[in-house]
Amino acid sequence: MDNSRNNENLKNEQLNQYRVQNTGKPMTTNQGKKISNDEDQLKAGERGPSLRQDYEYFEKMTRFGKEEIPERVVHARGYGAHGEFECYESMKEYTKAGFLQEAGKKTPVFNRFSTVQGSRGSKDTARDMRCWGTKFYTEEGNYDLTTIDMPVKINQDAMKFPDMMHAYFPNPRTGMPQASAAHDNFWDYVANNPESLHQVMWIMSDRGLPRSYRMLESWSINTYLFVNEQGKATFVRFTWKPLLGVHSLLMDEAQKIGGIDPDYHRRDLREAIDRGAYPEYELGVQLIPMEDEFKYDFDVLDPSKFWPEEIVPFHPVGKMTLNRNVDNEFAELEQVAFNPANVVPGIDFSNDPVLQARLIAYQSTQYHRLGANFQDLPINQPICPYHNNTRRGTMRYRIDVDQVDYHKNSLANNTPNTTPPEEGGYEHYPKKVEGQAVRARSESFKDYFTQPRIFWNSMAPIEKQHTIEALSYQLGRVKNESVRQQNVNLLVNVDKEMASTVADNIGVEQPSGSHVPVTTSYPSLSMVNSPYSAATQKVGILIGDGFQDEEVTNVRNTLSQNGVFVDIISEKLGTVTGSGGTKLKADYTFMTTSPYLLDSIYIVGGNANNQAKFNADITYFMHTAYKHYKPIGVASSGQSFIQASEDNNLLGIVSAANNPNFGQEFVSAITQQRFWDRT
Repeated sequence: MDNSRNNENLKNEQLNQYRVQNTGKPMTTNQGKKISNDEDQLKAGERGPSLRQDYEYFEKMTRFGKEEIPERVVHARGYGAHGEFECYESMKEYTKAGFLQEAGKKTPVFNRFSTVQGSRGSKDTARDMRCWGTKFYTEEGNYDLTTIDMPVKINQDAMKFPDMMHAYFPNPRTGMPQASAAHDNFWDYVANNPESLHQVMWIMSDRGLPRSYRMLESWSINTYLFVNEQGKATFVRFTWKPLLGVHSLLMDEAQKIGGIDPDYHRRDLREAIDRGAYPEYELGVQLIPMEDEFKYDFDVLDPSKFWPEEIVPFHPVGKMTLNRNVDNEFAELEQVAFNPANVVPGIDFSNDPVLQARLIAYQSTQYHRLGANFQDLPINQPICPYHNNTRRGTMRYRIDVDQVDYHKNSLANNTPNTTPPEEGGYEHYPKKVEGQAVRARSESFKDYFTQPRIFWNSMAPIEKQHTIEALSYQLGRVKNESVRQQNVNLLVNVDKEMASTVADNIGVEQPSGSHVPVTTSYPSLSMVNSPYSAATQKVGILIGDGFQDEEVTNVRNTLSQNGVFVDIISEKLGTVTGSGGTKLKADYTFMTTSPYLLDSIYIVGGNANNQAKFNADITYFMHTAYKHYKPIGVASSGQSFIQASEDNNLLGIVSAANNPNFGQEFVSAITQQRFWDRT
């Protein structure tokens, strides 16, 4: 394998031939004819009717009417970026996949994050699972790794997937609610399909409201095979872990942000990359020898069960860095097409029933959305050559000049030719297959409550509290009392106290029975045990004229040195001036941003044209940040805005008054992110 260009991003180099700069160029039709007037139709006189011969109008308007393509049935709302994957160490002991053969090997990638239920025009912050597609542009062809931000699937067999999604989607009679599971149909499905309970518990946890795409953990869920050069196979699942840790929004924040800035996650990702704070994620694998398939108390092929890291260790194999934003959202993000069947030699498929079905479904979906030649779109093209006998089809722009387009042939020396496995041709692992053709499910899949109970046991108290609040909100919006009762009767299998509390909150009878007798817990399942960092946390500096120059300058420098993002927020746009003449440019006014969009605030105060409103705005930002347990820094000049009383303990409030270590203490508070014991 030629590694001479290992440090170049060959995909971006390839895409350069498709990147077109229109700025500074004369306007033409699509056929290249220069246009002299692009504002008026061709008419029979200035006040006359339009003429049918106006081709320029016809081209412009009819092309506009056909700009959209069919929306993704699921995962319609999303965003992403380009980047690269760097291998940490050779994995040749387990797989012959080329991009995992040597330490330092770099592979171009394109990554798309998405919600599941909402339409393309819905909000980013819906309570939902986040799906994640990574296209590795390897020298052996494209490899598509698709994952979601929870380690379990809602269905055990893909035959159920359309039913689940129909229940999850807006009510077919009303088209409501959009991007929400808080309705009768979804919870009726959950109550009557207990295999769905496990992932529903994850969605109702803080995992369902991620703070950022940059702070997502994500699992392959499906079980694949690694195959090495000797033909030995190993069961494998993949996990992405963000270096910033896994963090979430509160339910109130997610709902408010959905209205204030429905593009919150998209904007966050793009701005971080623009600032050079490139999101980084470690890719790890969990490996199970084929001979240990039946060793565990969960079925390794069951997509509704996780593999505990404490039992099947997470082994990091490389890191992905997203370092380039898309140039055109439609051409790249909307037209990128993923398919778990796109693998390279060394990666194969297990008998996981959901994976087996996905291998068929994705290709058909892309044909519907993008046409028969979707793989020729620039974002989907591999960086290696590709040749076959496929011809024609909608939007075919390759000009294949061959005389023959069939195999086998003598006129072209039997080319394009097949490649033996020992020379790089793909070969499926010869796994043993036996059994009668039946529509059935393995009995080993039918434990629906043990792992949800383990997940519950593994949560920190604050995570349990938030999950109860989420269940109470979602089920509280269900109109049918029987459906509410059925779900409480199902939840009792996970935890008696939790189900009883939810029952009280939603006005149904207490459930009978109790939870399954399982006490196991795993630290890896709790977000509390995730890494914490001040880097890329967003702090709003609430400031007016007359601020103390030295103090504010020192704080800004300290925040910047620790990678904290800072927004200057004031009464109006323009500049604010300190008592010593220091000038700061306001990024936002109190009207054009919101405390819900900030991770922390630094209250400086100062002078304003409308002092009463300025003070009231700061007080509003302070109260909102305080009730959401966020860290708050208070400058020497801002002490009057927050005072201790019998009703608060000011936990997480850092004061600059007589505090020479204020900057570092504030950074430490920002790192902690939430102060749950605040009153």
